[in-house]
Amino acid sequence: MAAAFLCGLLASATPSAAAPRNIVIFVADGLRSHSVTPETAPALAAVRAEGVDFANSHSLYPTITTPNSSAIATGHLLGDTGDFGNTIYVGEPLPAPYGSSLAAIEDDDLQLLLNQRFGGNYLGETTLLAAARAKGYAVAAVGKHGPTAIQDVTSRDGKGVIELDDDTGGRDGGHGIPLDAQVAAAIKAAGLEPLPPDRGLNGGSGAYNMAGTLVANVEQQAWFAGVATKVLLPRFKAEAKPFILVFWSRDPDGTQHGQGDSLNALSPGINGPTSKAAIHNASDDLQKIRDALQALGLADNTDIVVTADHGFSTMSREAPSSPAAKFAYRDVKPGFLPQGFLDIDMSIGLGLKLHDSTGSEVVPKDGFYPKRGSLLGADPAHPQIVIAPNGGADLIYLPGPDARALAPRVVEFLTRQEYVGAIFVNDDLGQIPGALPMSRIGHMGAARTPRPSIMISFKSWSTGCDDPEMCGVEIADSSQQQGQGIHGSFGRQDTHNFMAAIGPDFKRGFKDPAPVSNADWANTIAQIIGVQLSDNGKLRGRVMAEALIEGAPTPEFKAFTVRSEPAANGFVTVLNAQEAAGETYFDAAGMPGRTLGLKP
Repeated sequence: MAAAFLCGLLASATPSAAAPRNIVIFVADGLRSHSVTPETAPALAAVRAEGVDFANSHSLYPTITTPNSSAIATGHLLGDTGDFGNTIYVGEPLPAPYGSSLAAIEDDDLQLLLNQRFGGNYLGETTLLAAARAKGYAVAAVGKHGPTAIQDVTSRDGKGVIELDDDTGGRDGGHGIPLDAQVAAAIKAAGLEPLPPDRGLNGGSGAYNMAGTLVANVEQQAWFAGVATKVLLPRFKAEAKPFILVFWSRDPDGTQHGQGDSLNALSPGINGPTSKAAIHNASDDLQKIRDALQALGLADNTDIVVTADHGFSTMSREAPSSPAAKFAYRDVKPGFLPQGFLDIDMSIGLGLKLHDSTGSEVVPKDGFYPKRGSLLGADPAHPQIVIAPNGGADLIYLPGPDARALAPRVVEFLTRQEYVGAIFVNDDLGQIPGALPMSRIGHMGAARTPRPSIMISFKSWSTGCDDPEMCGVEIADSSQQQGQGIHGSFGRQDTHNFMAAIGPDFKRGFKDPAPVSNADWANTIAQIIGVQLSDNGKLRGRVMAEALIEGAPTPEFKAFTVRSEPAANGFVTVLNAQEAAGETYFDAAGMPGRTLGLKP
């Protein structure tokens, strides 16, 4: 009798022990690790201080959104997911209205086309949300279109995952994933507008506004936060089902891209008042979610993981030796690089005709430049070179039969450009002086999409502040003006993202010294909730067991450096990396003197 009474007492004292765990995944797009302070981001800083501080954190390269979204979703590196960039080459041109062989993946409808083309799931791996749904979890993903939809990439009928983003209701010309009628009614009953506000109202599209924006993306994100706290969390509580909620905050990314504090000036760059307001905006939304969990009685059984897809830099458009900078363009400051500068320079350097992504010829001397990638060669229907722009990184594809002979010529050209920082080459094309093999950075795996032939990171440096990561600058192939924000490079200012976690499964007040990355989140959460992720490819992240209350000791880890053979002109690609628990983490890579944070 006494033993039975004691067992019952213990069971009632720990009611959450047997309950399936709830998970909130909060992604603050474009949040640098060192930009989080109690003043700029109190809620984010509180999670880091009270829970686990993943101080040695990493974004995957290229340090842009959809590649890291694919890693957060699946727990696999890019060599498996095939999401090599926000813009990738997909072979045959896509049907109308796209009509190009270059696909910009931050588009829900385009992801559907990629699924149809690449075996029903272009990532080739089961996502965490899909595995959780199969186990009976309620799942929802809210926020920035593109990466939000990737979290449950094969669910497009609105019946599996509740998904709300910029495209909901046909916003931005997209169709969006259908919204459950009950959710739509609950949004109305909560006093919210039926559709999310256009991010352009808040300056989120300021990257395309020559005046820049001086406000954070408050209005749109307040709507998403309202849906999460007033509709979805109450719904999950009423259903009495365990849940996973992904909240993908567009800020600080969107505002940093478009901020008007620093037009045509590298200082303050992305450290001005508008960017700081965007960081605070994301932090405020996290606090709203934490407050709602507490009010609903869900906090004690909910783990909150916070991550950023990548860090950030200030954009430079200056490379005086570039032939592209010597032409006069209608909307580019004289002497500055236009979009597609690498494409223009390569067409000149290799003597190949230049076409934009639709196949139309581009003539720089007439004031034109390619804005969304390019096709090089006599016949745009059968290009010799395809260039996919990705901010601080460019992906180069050699789709023709002469790829193996052409690759050394392309690499030799790249080593002579002052704006090139790092070069990686597809292993199938052999070793080329000046470049490292793509397998070194986790890009040779089971990907279903075409694998790039060559990947480059553009030059990055510091403007000289006390914390170089906080005043990083990079050359980039994008639409931003000099002084606005950009990312994508292999500099540490871009790879050092913010990561933290708090909740019943995570240690309290623990600073994790071991290297971690965005590929580790899904594997760690899968262990917490007891689901099995797919293993079609073998490039998996690890379980961050040292951060868990019932986990293992901190794994031993070591730093190492890899150097390419030098090119004829002395150009080398150096890679700084760390190894822990059998996984490799990438700090920085490039030519010494051209990559911020590189230790040669």
